[in-house]
Amino acid sequence: MTINLESQNPNNQALAKHPGDVAPIKALLASQKYHSNDNARKDDGKLLSDDVTHYVVPDWKVVQDYLEILEFPELKGLVFMQTACQALQHQRGRRQYNKLRNLLRDARHDCIMFFNEFQMLSYLPRERGESLEKWQTRSIYNASVWYYNHFSGQMPIVMVTDDEESIQQLGSETEGVFVISFKNYLDNFWPDLKAAHELLDSILQSRRERESESQEHSRKEYPEHVPLESLEAGIKSGRYIQGVLNVNKHRAQVEAFVRLQGASHKEKDLRTDVLIYGTKARNRAIHGDVVAVELLPQSEWKGRTSALCENETEEKASGDAHSEPVPTGRVVGIIQKNWRDYVVTFPSKEEIQSPGKSTQKILVTPWDYRIPKIRISTQQAEALQDFRVIVRIDSWESTSVYPNGHFVRVLGRIGDLEGEIQTILVENSISVSPFSEAQMCEMPVVLPEEPWKVSPEEELKRLDLRETHLVFSIDPKGCEDVDDALSIRTLPNGNLELGVHIADVTHFVAANSYTDLEARARATTYYLADRRYDMLPAVLSANLCSLLGLVDRYAVSVMWELDKTSYEIKKVRYSRSIIRSSYKLFYEAAQALLDGDLTAAAEIPELQELDENTRKEKLDELVWAIGKLTDVARCVRAKRDSCGALELEGVEVQVQLDDKKNIDALVPRQPLEVHETIAECMILANHWVARKIWESFPYQALLRQHPPPRQEFFAELRECASAKGFTIETQSNKALADSLDRAVDPSDPLVNKLLRSMATQAMSNALYFSTGSHPEETFAHYGLALDKYTHFTSPIRRYADVIVHRLLLAATSKEDRAGTKENLFGNKELEELCNHVNNRNRAAQHAQKQSTELFQCMYFKDKDPERDEHCTANGVIYSIRTNGVLVFVPRYGIKGAAYLKNKEGLVLSCQSDKSCSWKPGSLQRFHDHIITVPTAGEPVALKLFDHVTVQISVQSSRCHAVTIRLQITSCQPYKTSEMELAHSHPVSKTDLVKEVTKTAEEAQLAQDKAQAKPLEEEYEQYRQSKGVSLYCLLEEIKDLALLDVSADSGA
Repeated sequence: MTINLESQNPNNQALAKHPGDVAPIKALLASQKYHSNDNARKDDGKLLSDDVTHYVVPDWKVVQDYLEILEFPELKGLVFMQTACQALQHQRGRRQYNKLRNLLRDARHDCIMFFNEFQMLSYLPRERGESLEKWQTRSIYNASVWYYNHFSGQMPIVMVTDDEESIQQLGSETEGVFVISFKNYLDNFWPDLKAAHELLDSILQSRRERESESQEHSRKEYPEHVPLESLEAGIKSGRYIQGVLNVNKHRAQVEAFVRLQGASHKEKDLRTDVLIYGTKARNRAIHGDVVAVELLPQSEWKGRTSALCENETEEKASGDAHSEPVPTGRVVGIIQKNWRDYVVTFPSKEEIQSPGKSTQKILVTPWDYRIPKIRISTQQAEALQDFRVIVRIDSWESTSVYPNGHFVRVLGRIGDLEGEIQTILVENSISVSPFSEAQMCEMPVVLPEEPWKVSPEEELKRLDLRETHLVFSIDPKGCEDVDDALSIRTLPNGNLELGVHIADVTHFVAANSYTDLEARARATTYYLADRRYDMLPAVLSANLCSLLGLVDRYAVSVMWELDKTSYEIKKVRYSRSIIRSSYKLFYEAAQALLDGDLTAAAEIPELQELDENTRKEKLDELVWAIGKLTDVARCVRAKRDSCGALELEGVEVQVQLDDKKNIDALVPRQPLEVHETIAECMILANHWVARKIWESFPYQALLRQHPPPRQEFFAELRECASAKGFTIETQSNKALADSLDRAVDPSDPLVNKLLRSMATQAMSNALYFSTGSHPEETFAHYGLALDKYTHFTSPIRRYADVIVHRLLLAATSKEDRAGTKENLFGNKELEELCNHVNNRNRAAQHAQKQSTELFQCMYFKDKDPERDEHCTANGVIYSIRTNGVLVFVPRYGIKGAAYLKNKEGLVLSCQSDKSCSWKPGSLQRFHDHIITVPTAGEPVALKLFDHVTVQISVQSSRCHAVTIRLQITSCQPYKTSEMELAHSHPVSKTDLVKEVTKTAEEAQLAQDKAQAKPLEEEYEQYRQSKGVSLYCLLEEIKDLALLDVSADSGA
């Protein structure tokens, strides 16, 4: 280590005489310049920056209270001691600990962790009678001294703590190790870091308010929580039940449910969720917390309401009709707090009681209905009332009606498109910054004058398919990240060879590299309505790992030898390969060729430069391959169907549905058989790879399970089907599939579509898991009717597939197998990773759904519901409630509530022309229909699956997401039939997003000109997709609805 610093500095003696005096410390450190080639190193090779003047060691309490400030990338040279990290885990929970772990792994942040308790010379035993807090501070100081001595006294250490006693006692104890408060450190070393100072002030103000409140209020609003030790004992004995609190977003003040986790033998008979009725019974638990629940006596059990509602309070809800009583309980303790960043809105100027610049206690309203109001102290209430802002919860004492929190930062203006998109990202804990310099340095250099080439070393190790196989891909138009390609050919013995070739991402992404760690943290590519955030840098996802036409690419291939007539699988082979895709086809062209329409050849670029004879020969070869692939896919699908494979409808159907059994839940395209052909080939590859990796690694393979649904979730499906005279059998996937096939109304194909959609909603979620943590009988995939399944075919956009690739290559590698195995996760690590990926996948699905709903609302927002024909559409009733119905609008893929009784107590009445209006009256609800009985006018009788005319409007909200509102305007179907709509170019999601984006951009441009202030710069640097409106990129999901059964149940 070479350091340009005199070993004896006269200022050091002065520093030792003035503990806590920051000015001389700053002067000394500012005068020092270091040139280090052997700086502090973490065991994974991460280095601290070599241009810092000192290292900063935060005390355990500083890590707990100010972690969000320590996350600022400007703060460099941070050394987190193991003692502080463990204290954070034990006292602040898993979520905060994971935030710290991610910070330490992030190449963009100049920080490391030192395992001071595993180093003999830096470890400090706890003295008899010494408090845990004092020992932790003493340990961290002792480790700081060792660190200073380890660098031969040439790198000063600044320990930051809020313990005044430690500052006085330790500040002058060791020359070169300075102990100061965190506030003093920021004030003197980072005076211009305004955001950090504002955040610190907010946190300190919140703490002062909390301390003041605890002294002022003795009256308890909630019972005290049972101590954690007693909770654990109670859970083991069966007195308490452990589970995750899920608040009903439609009745957030009234209904929450706890889904059981690891129930003990005493409550195995409890097969349903436990109802938590009212906020008092919730006892300060917040949506997502892991809680302990005590069941109430059966006489106090309550039922779920069956009424449509808009987040009324307990008092207003007391008169609602309820279902049969269900197990009801109360929260007695919180096992794990899962608090996160919350987007909130300040009250309007009229609601703020004491305007002015003095500090005020303000109740802010979270964007998420399920989160209670949060009290913060701020001087900016009036200035921020038109903005979405982020706050964090600090505490929720038993003496406080609401939790206390602090202001973090501003997101954007209410109603502004970019601000609302950022809100969706924050609410789903999606934080995707641009790829770091360290990650980009790991990428191959690709220049126009130096294009990427296959290396000679790889040619020797890989199966070369470039001259022997006709390889091609079939994707949506405009697709950039082509994960997969296919091949099929006749072998010399007359049998067929089917090949699925997947981009070899792991060749470019080494295990535990910076790129790998970032991909692991993201876990998936996030697709929103107008943009995407890639899991991998574009040089890989859109170039080197994309199996584009007529270029050489590395792949991982699975190839089967099939019987020439029965298509039975004879052999299977797994290999790293080199391919050259001959054609990059899009779905419509492939379908046209399959149907015999050879004019589609004009849309295939790879055929255009050929002479006529060669072109005809190549085209015949391609047509044969597509046709043979389709034959094989039909056969494979038939086998799965015979085992009970389900064909379900996605919840978010965005296009007009026909009477075929194909689903298009995510992209606005006509259902084509070629979609199923590709999907079936991918499912086949995933299944065979799952078998292979499990055989080789039975206790550490990553598979995907889809558990059978709970039977009570099928209740509404069975009731709706019976209204049409159908019987739905649900005892097995085969019985369900067969009964859904029979539930067809020839006069209304939407009936079967809606029944399949309801079946989808009843499904359990498909989840990744480690085979070492589950018994083999739970491996099966219910929806696909396969005993083992995984995800292998999309490593560009799913991190689970990257892990599966490494497992497969380790299982099939003939050389250096031991070295390959070193990069594999053990069972415990893999299970933890699966939980993370499952969580990120759910977040991605929710964000995609919410962004689509946002664009739907913005599309209708400026339209006049009374005059604009786009706001009137046909709707189908699919559920009856006590005060209204749920309606599906096929034209736009919208599902929503239509009230038959409004807030004023008026009911819907039918006029002579079949139009509807509001009149005084009453409602009568029956099993499969509902009747309004007005005092004047004709009654309205509506049955399940009746077609009605609905008017679509938007319900605005300052504090929450805007929502679609449906109102029945006629008891008759809308005059434009679904068939006419199919031929009149209904509004697709692509057009919808383009129009909304254009409108938003025009409004933004006008605002920019008026204010001379570009508001979108900050957001644009984080957007990783190209172009203005890129909703078409959703098509890159590659028929995810078919592969994953549904957005909720997923394959």
